[in-house]
Amino acid sequence: MTIVHLRRSRTSLVLDARGPGLPRLAHWGADLGPVPTGDLPALVDATVAPVVPSSFDAPTVLSLLPEASAGWGGRPALAGHRDRRDWSTAFRLEGVDVTDDGTGPARATVRASDAGAGLSLTVELTLDATGLVLLRHRLRNTGDRPYELRELTPVLPVPAVATELLDLTGRWCRERSPQRHPWPMGAWVREGRHGRTGHDATLLLVAGTAGFDFGHGEVWAVHTAWSGDHVTFAERRPTGESVLGGGELLTPGEVVLDPGGEYATPLLYAVFSAAGLDGLSDVLHTHLRARPQHPATPRPVTLNVWEAVYFDHDLERLHALADHAAEVGVERFVLDDGWFRGRRHDRAGLGDWYVDETVWPDGLHPLVEHVRGHGMQFGLWVEPEMVNPDSEVFRAHPEWVLSTPGRLPPEWRHQQVLDLAQPPAYAHLLERLDALLTAYPGIGYLKWDHNRDLTEAGHHGHPGVHGQTRAAYRLLDELRRRHPGVEIESCASGGARVDLEILRRTDRVWASDCNDALERLAIQRWTGLLLPPELVGSHIGPERSHTTHRVHDLGFRAATALFGHHGIEWDIGAIGVAQRRELAAWVALHKRLRPLLHAGRVVRVDHPDPAVWAHGVVAHDGSHAVYAVARLATSVAQTPGPVRLPGLDPRRRYAVRPVAGVPEPATLQLTEPGWLVVGGVTLGGAVLATVGLQMPALHPEQTVLLEVTAAD
Repeated sequence: MTIVHLRRSRTSLVLDARGPGLPRLAHWGADLGPVPTGDLPALVDATVAPVVPSSFDAPTVLSLLPEASAGWGGRPALAGHRDRRDWSTAFRLEGVDVTDDGTGPARATVRASDAGAGLSLTVELTLDATGLVLLRHRLRNTGDRPYELRELTPVLPVPAVATELLDLTGRWCRERSPQRHPWPMGAWVREGRHGRTGHDATLLLVAGTAGFDFGHGEVWAVHTAWSGDHVTFAERRPTGESVLGGGELLTPGEVVLDPGGEYATPLLYAVFSAAGLDGLSDVLHTHLRARPQHPATPRPVTLNVWEAVYFDHDLERLHALADHAAEVGVERFVLDDGWFRGRRHDRAGLGDWYVDETVWPDGLHPLVEHVRGHGMQFGLWVEPEMVNPDSEVFRAHPEWVLSTPGRLPPEWRHQQVLDLAQPPAYAHLLERLDALLTAYPGIGYLKWDHNRDLTEAGHHGHPGVHGQTRAAYRLLDELRRRHPGVEIESCASGGARVDLEILRRTDRVWASDCNDALERLAIQRWTGLLLPPELVGSHIGPERSHTTHRVHDLGFRAATALFGHHGIEWDIGAIGVAQRRELAAWVALHKRLRPLLHAGRVVRVDHPDPAVWAHGVVAHDGSHAVYAVARLATSVAQTPGPVRLPGLDPRRRYAVRPVAGVPEPATLQLTEPGWLVVGGVTLGGAVLATVGLQMPALHPEQTVLLEVTAAD
């Protein structure tokens, strides 16, 4: 066997595969450079801990699948049994296959088995061109009796210099709330038992050096790419090991491997950065943008009608709304909930995916044709996995509901969940959605919602979340195969199904049902830790927020929505001509900046005043950037101090001006900062990133936008 050194884009992996047991990852972190092959054994041996009193008589090995048989006393990476036997493993290495041509992804595939336990293991480790690590385990039952799998979780070691943890939590309309603390001894475990990713899911679990922030510090992070029940954790042992890991959270009896059966874990995405949280995002965004299925066309400005009409579907009113949408520059018009049979409120109709003839006597054709006549795309809301008890499909097939024998789960939004792992239920949904998209070829977009948790989700008396999640993936895959031109949004009561596995099948996510611009600043900032702006729906809501009742002027709402997949969630037919003109100016600004916003590098500013938030997007060639500086609240200081503009080329000079074409934000000042009095400033990138610029004295809940262009 051998020692493998993989290098890509400022990241190195060193895998000690000398056997006889499973390989150990001796290094995951900063690029080590071209280490001579003869130095690799010494490098690996330098990381082996000593033997100390009251411990094992030989150094313990923290392998890619830590085992009790090798001295691991932390969270089990593999748990299962066969009739209460074969509950502990001692895998022996059979071989390592390495693919590394120095350019594309570098891969190491580890093959191991435990003949006594009747199990074989394959570990798939990939280091892609961006420095992103993808890790997956495959477990096969080679015995002659079934094996019940309780847990199979990839883990990666993290060095002791990582002493702080950051993750995200949240709730409906308050997704992506950060929480941070020292990394103590023991396990910090984030479990999601919602049957979907969850409003409280941590997109990334980050470990880093003391005081890391957006712009500096070494950080290591993992993301569990799975849309069902899942776990992500950080564990530090008194014996000296620190690990990050994540995988599927299995209910007892959920996965039983028959002889010859195999289980594959969800992909664990892992990323290292020596340049703080923005460095993590840069790796992840670059990886996602390089995917073959990543949206290649400009992301159309979208108007969704939900907060304009709710369930009140009137063709004349919708035609007028489409007219106004075209007037302000909208490129996609989405008809939301309420178009199908019996759906006059949220207590009936789910599951009956037929156009309601009483509301739409000519079908959706008149609206689709009207929208398309304006040159806009047409989109439609669906919630295929759900069913109302007050629906024809439920009355005909109550057995199609995910449930335990003899009772239904508690209702949530007056709905239950269809068991997609039942072939008849799956076939019904596929037929209905396929028929809808075939009958209306003008539909180019589905807003795919998922408005409840999966509670006590049973399939024929057994736990059903695993099968439901796999079936939902199959349904999306098959629809995409039949209708490759249709884009799909993952919406789940807002941001409750945001993960990289659902995004292999969808074209954007809806970050939150909250369109309050103040709340959205935080939600979008932390969603952007994982996802680039073009994958995150970000809409201008009404003046008074539907969910918080806060009132914001159009400038603050529009500046917040600018940095994403831009859209409108507002009855723009009920506003005046002057406000529609201002809205059109903001839409035009987004279209002008869209090539930068949806391709550039995201930067977030660390400012000492918590009332000042700043962020921006910088072109990869350093030629162009746009920054937003928002005042969230009043500050203790009269002026909060200059704001630095990171990410620019320190060797170039830049002209900095307020963004033109939209109204200036409201301020409380007698004179502008000196550089604005003269209409802008030209300075070097190093000066702008180190000294910064004094901002206008903004009123709370106002944003100033700065455009930066290379002057040389």
